[in-house]
Amino acid sequence: MQSRGSNQRLSAMLSGSRPSTLLFAMFSIVAAIYVAGRLWQDAQNRIYLIKELDRITGQGKSAISVADSLKIIACKEQQKKLAALEMELAAARHEGFVTKPSSRASGTGLKKRPLVVIGIHTSFGQKRNRDAIRKAWMLTGAALKKMEDEKGIVVRFIIGRSANQGDSLDRAIINENRQTNDFIILNDHVEAPEELPKKTKLFFAHAADNWDAEFYAKVNDDVYVNIDALVTMLEAHLQVSRTYIGCMKSGEVFSDVGHKWYESDWWKFGDGKSYFRYASGEMYVISRGLAKFISINRSLIRTYAHDDVSVGSWFIGLNVEYVHEPKFCCSSWTSGAICSGV
Repeated sequence: MQSRGSNQRLSAMLSGSRPSTLLFAMFSIVAAIYVAGRLWQDAQNRIYLIKELDRITGQGKSAISVADSLKIIACKEQQKKLAALEMELAAARHEGFVTKPSSRASGTGLKKRPLVVIGIHTSFGQKRNRDAIRKAWMLTGAALKKMEDEKGIVVRFIIGRSANQGDSLDRAIINENRQTNDFIILNDHVEAPEELPKKTKLFFAHAADNWDAEFYAKVNDDVYVNIDALVTMLEAHLQVSRTYIGCMKSGEVFSDVGHKWYESDWWKFGDGKSYFRYASGEMYVISRGLAKFISINRSLIRTYAHDDVSVGSWFIGLNVEYVHEPKFCCSSWTSGAICSGV
């Protein structure tokens, strides 16, 4: 009797624990499936990362860790940001700091590179000078466009903004430009005689950024330019990558504060108080490499009292070919001269 009762109680206990055992088994199976799924997902992620790393590095099979792979993928955004800088540096290297053949006469069907971009520095109240230049050698409208397309000569008047932006001076230039479409208006520059060196720097930087020309020239708005003679002379210097051409001279450094051309940094030029060699500011030409150098370093290079002295200072220490060309001495007109004061 006692044995039969014990068996009945054991049977009851076993039958009561079956649901718990079943639930535990089901939980174990679900947990196993979850763990297996995570392991499979991790494996797939590893495969993806390795393939992505292989694609980026081109190394085929890779033994680099997943952590390193993640770092490389995270760098992709930085690589995009660096791409813009690399393109800018490549532009500076492209015939700017490495001598290569000119592509102007290329028969590849590519757009011909302009020979020269000429910036005529003008100011408010000089419309009479500008009109005289348009009639004499710059031309207007379709004739100006034809000179750009056929001769590779781009000519623009260079001017900044009034100290009171939007006033009658600014409006007069805007209205004139609507009619002629031959200005570069430097919106970040305020027109003032003492700001001419900065204006020159901004012009070369703007021109280099917007035209991939062989040369860039600065001209005053009271100078007549012989375009045919200019073209002949520039074509003779195409194979030199860093060229500075003009009527070279060296002027006196004025240390008297009251002088019109007072040089605040006069002490830098030694006891002789004489500037280094530079091209006279009436007209001079720099090659593409030097214009790109100015564009890239515009925030670093400083200016002096004169715009022409400032330009000459930027090239000291660079491997630049200085070309003294008497035809750029605009104070007198002789046969074959490139420029003349008017």
